[in-house]
Amino acid sequence: MKLALFKTLKFQVALALGVQFVLLAAVIGTTLYQLDLRKHDYIILNLAGQLRVISETIVNQSQSYVRKAPRDYSSYYRDLELYGKDLDSLVNQYDKIIVSFRERKLSPEITGQLGPIVCKWDRQSLNQLDITALNWDDFINGLYQVLGPDKAEPRLEAGAEYILAQKETLTRSSTDLANAFQLMMEGKLAQIKRLNQMAIVLSVLIAATLGLLLHFKAFRPLDKTVDGFRRVSRGDLSHQIPVAVDNEVGYMTTMFNRLTQRLAALFQLTDRINQATNLDETLQFVYQEFRGFLPIDWVGLLQKSTQQTDFTLERVYTDQAQMPGEGMHFPVDDTLLAMVLQSQRAQVKHLGSSDASGTDLTATFRTAGVCSVIALPLAAAGANDAVLVFATREAGVYEDEHLELISNISGQVSHSFDKTYGMEGLVISAVAGLAKLAESRDPETGDHLLRMSMYSAIVAQELGNDSAYSDMISPAYVRDVFRFSPMHDIGKVGVKDAILLKPGKLDDDEWTEMSRHPLIGADVLRRCEQQVSQVGYSIFQVGIEIAEGHHEKFDGSGYPHGKSGADIPLSARIVAVADVFDALTSKRPYKDAWPVEKALDVIHAESGKHFDPEVVAALERCMARIMEIYDKHKHV
Repeated sequence: MKLALFKTLKFQVALALGVQFVLLAAVIGTTLYQLDLRKHDYIILNLAGQLRVISETIVNQSQSYVRKAPRDYSSYYRDLELYGKDLDSLVNQYDKIIVSFRERKLSPEITGQLGPIVCKWDRQSLNQLDITALNWDDFINGLYQVLGPDKAEPRLEAGAEYILAQKETLTRSSTDLANAFQLMMEGKLAQIKRLNQMAIVLSVLIAATLGLLLHFKAFRPLDKTVDGFRRVSRGDLSHQIPVAVDNEVGYMTTMFNRLTQRLAALFQLTDRINQATNLDETLQFVYQEFRGFLPIDWVGLLQKSTQQTDFTLERVYTDQAQMPGEGMHFPVDDTLLAMVLQSQRAQVKHLGSSDASGTDLTATFRTAGVCSVIALPLAAAGANDAVLVFATREAGVYEDEHLELISNISGQVSHSFDKTYGMEGLVISAVAGLAKLAESRDPETGDHLLRMSMYSAIVAQELGNDSAYSDMISPAYVRDVFRFSPMHDIGKVGVKDAILLKPGKLDDDEWTEMSRHPLIGADVLRRCEQQVSQVGYSIFQVGIEIAEGHHEKFDGSGYPHGKSGADIPLSARIVAVADVFDALTSKRPYKDAWPVEKALDVIHAESGKHFDPEVVAALERCMARIMEIYDKHKHV
C-alpha cells in the first residue's frame, strides 16, 4: 500500500504553509510594486496637472492680450516676441504631454527620468484621455487656422479671441483628465488596502484551517492510535484501531491493523498446518491460509530426485483449471529451482511472453497463463532438496513485502512439511514392506503388484477426468489408489501355506478359509490406522477399502460381504478391474498369458456384473497408456 502524496499530512501542512507564504509574498510583492508604481503615478498626476496649468495659463495670457491688443506695428512685434512665443511654447508643451499620454509611454524629455515610463490606466482614465486628446486636436487645428498661414506674422489677436472662445472646453477637458487620473490613483491605493486586508483575513483562515487540520487529521487520530497500541500490547490482537483519516497517521494505523491481523492469522496458520495429518492437507491448508496474505492460484511442492537427475512435481493444490499437475518432471538445472536451492532464499519471478518457450518450470507456468511466481526452499522437507512454489495468473502482483513475509515464516512452513512429509515417508516404507510381505507368499506373480498398481492409478486418473465419479477423485485419491493397490491381497499373510500354495482346486472348507483374506487384510490395516490415528493421522483408509472390497462384484455376487453397486468403495472397484486385467494378461503356473483383446472382451462381458461399467469404460479409454506399462513390464 502506497499513500498518495496529496493525502499525506506533511504534504497538506506544507501546502497550507506554502499557500500562506506565497500569499504573503504575493501581497508584499504586489504592495511594493504598487508603491513603486506610485512614483510613476505622481509623475503622471504632475503632467496632468501641468496640462491644466498650461490650459489656464494660455487662457489667462490670451485674456490679457485681448484687453491690451496692440494698435500699431511696433507694439505688435513686441507682443509677438512676448505673447506669441509664450503661446507657441505652451502649445508645444501641452502637445508633447498629450502625444505621450496617447502613446502610453512617457519620454524622459517630459518626465526628467532616466528612461521612458510605460503607462497602464483604467478604462475611465483612457476614455477621458481620448476626450481630452480629441478636444485638443480640435482646439489646436482651429487655433492654427485662426493664426493664419504666415508663421512669422500670425494673427495674434484673432488667435487670442479664438482661445477665449474655446477656453471652457480646453480647461474643462484638462481638468477632467487630471481628475480622472486622480481617481485612478485613489482607486489603486484602495485596491492595495483591500489586498492587504484580504491577505490578513486569508492568513487567519489558513492558520485556523491548519490548526483544525492538525487537530482532526493528526492529534485526535494519534490519541486513538496510541490507545489502540496500548490495548494490542496487552495481547488483544483482535482489536482493530478505527482508521479515521487517510494520511500518515491513517496509514500507520492501517499498517498496524494489518500487522495484528497477520500476527493473528500467522498463529492460526501455524496452528492449522500443524494439525494436518498428511502432506495433501498441509498443502491445502497453506493454500487456503496464505491467500489472506498474497494472491495465490496454485501451490505445489517439487523435490529433487534421489539420483539428483531431475525435479518432480510431487504435490499440487489449486482450484484453477489448466494448471500444472502432479507427476511432471523438470530438468535438474531448472533456472528458478536451482537458484532457490543454491541461495536458500525465496525468489520472485514475474513471467513474460519470452518465458513461454522451453521445458523448465517457468515455461510450463507461462503456457498455463501464470504471470507471477514465488519459490521457497524447504530444506527440512524430507531427505532431498524440496521447493514450495506459489503461483498466480495476476501479473506483477508479488512485491517485496510478499517475499519478506514468505521468508519470515519459512521456518514454520518447513517444519510442518517436514512432519507430514516424513510421516508419509514412513507410511510409504510400511506399505512397500507389507506389499512385499504379501508378494513373498505368492512369488510366481512376477511384477503383478507393480503393473496392477500402475493400471489402477491410470484408471483412477481417467475416472477423475471424465466420468460420473469426477467429483470424488482428486490427485491425492489417485496417489492413494496407486500406493495401496499393491496391498489388496495383504490378507493372504493370514492364510495357511497349505491352502495358499495348493496346486489343485480348493475344497469348500479351503475356499471358505481363502475367502477370508479380504477380511484379514482389512483388519490388519485397520489396526495400522488405529495406531496412526492416535497421533492425529489418517492414512490407511483407502488401503482398507481396497483390501476388503476388491473381491466384491458389482451385481452383489462377490465376497466377503456381498455388497453391490455404489456400496462397494470406488477404490475397490478400480482395483478389481486392474487386478483381473493383469491376471488375465499375465502368465501363471496354471495358464498362459491371454491376448489383451481377449482379456478386454472378458472384462467387457462382465461389465455390470463383476465390474462397474464406468470403471470398465475408463479402462478402455486409457488403453494406450495401459499398453505402455504392459509392454514394459509384461509377464508372458
